[in-house]
Amino acid sequence: MSKRDADILFFVAFCLEGYKNKHGLTGEAASVLFDQHGIKQYLADHYDVLHTQGMPWILEEIEERIIR
Repeated sequence: MSKRDADILFFVAFCLEGYKNKHGLTGEAASVLFDQHGIKQYLADHYDVLHTQGMPWILEEIEERIIR
């Protein structure tokens, strides 16, 4: 695995953890929700921009995508 791939994987896990904590979910429940709405792929595809933002902004992006 390349360093970039590892960085993206860590970022997705970091976002999942932040979302789960904010919404009082288990890791499994948050992961299923992310999969259902394509959030993991979205975070990976837009890593270059998203990883430079703060957690509140990232969580808002995730929540907007889940609501759609």
